Amino acid sequence: MKLITAVFQPYRIDDVKEALTGLGVAGLTVTEVSGHGAQKGHSEVYRGSEYQVEFRPKIRVDVVVADADLETALEAVASAARTGKIGDGKIWATDLVEVLRVRTGERGEAAI
Repeated sequence: MKLITAVFQPYRIDDVKEALTGLGVAGLTVTEVSGHGAQKGHSEVYRGSEYQVEFRPKIRVDVVVADADLETALEAVASAARTGKIGDGKIWATDLVEVLRVRTGERGEAAI
C-alpha cells in the first residue's frame, strides 16, 4: 500500500477529486496549507504599502492506494493538477506499513 501526498493550486481541487473518483478511489483527505517552492513568494501592494508574501495558499491531498494502482493514481493527480505554470506543486508517494479501518477492524488492502 502507498500513501500519495499531493500539494497543488487550490483551484485545481475539483479536477483532482474527479480524477481520483474516476479511478475508483473511495476516500481522500484534503487540507488547506501554505508554503513556497521555487517562486519563493512575491510582493503585493495594499493601501499604498508594499509587503512581501512568502507563503502561497495550497491544497494538500492524501490518499491511500494499493501498490498496483500507484502509477495510475500518480498520473491522474499530476495531469489534473497541472497548469504548466510555476507553483503547480509536488506529488510524492510513501510506503505504508499498515492500514486499519476503525469501524470494522479490517486491515491492509481490505481497509482501503
